[in-house]
Amino acid sequence: MEPISIEGTPKTPTVNFDAESGKIEVKGRSIPENSIEFYKPLVDWLEAYAGSPASLTEVNVQLEYFNTSSSKCILDVFKKLEVIFKSGNEVVINWYYEEDDEDMLEAGEDYQSIIRIPFKMIEIEE
Repeated sequence: MEPISIEGTPKTPTVNFDAESGKIEVKGRSIPENSIEFYKPLVDWLEAYAGSPASLTEVNVQLEYFNTSSSKCILDVFKKLEVIFKSGNEVVINWYYEEDDEDMLEAGEDYQSIIRIPFKMIEIEE
């Protein structure tokens, strides 16, 4: 399965999805012109990955900001990961947030309350 690697821009996050290592990374800002268009290949990739995932899928999410339409798409990504988790595979989501960013911490907690996958809230110093 081909990995996905997208270089971040001021409006879109850096994305690295690697089936072989089971590492999934989304980092930066997510305010694309069209969130659905940006996230669809990621959701499709995860759907294919769910067919034969790595024994451990480690997800690192380190967003400094995302808009409302991105939040729905990020939820779609997490829902695909939840399918992998529910089928008996290990999935860990590391949600990074800056120490004074209450909004990003709360966003992670909101996702955690919806998605039945263990989240690790990881505070980073600026």
